[in-house]
Amino acid sequence: MNSKVYEELKKDVQEIIDLIAGKQNKEANNKLVEVSENLDELLDHAEEDEELVELGRYMVLLNQLHQKINAE
Repeated sequence: MNSKVYEELKKDVQEIIDLIAGKQNKEANNKLVEVSENLDELLDHAEEDEELVELGRYMVLLNQLHQKINAE
């Protein structure tokens, strides 16, 4: 998997964090769903253990952001 994929994930996660910080929870949740679907697809096509570990980190982060959105 190329670094562009990870850069895009990083950008999307930062956008979710910015939306949460701006108290735009509905928009943050919508973006989170979109990014989660993309992440699931990437996980389905990951072949290397290294890729699975890196994508797993994003999965944990998205789960934490989901909890943060729903806690408010």
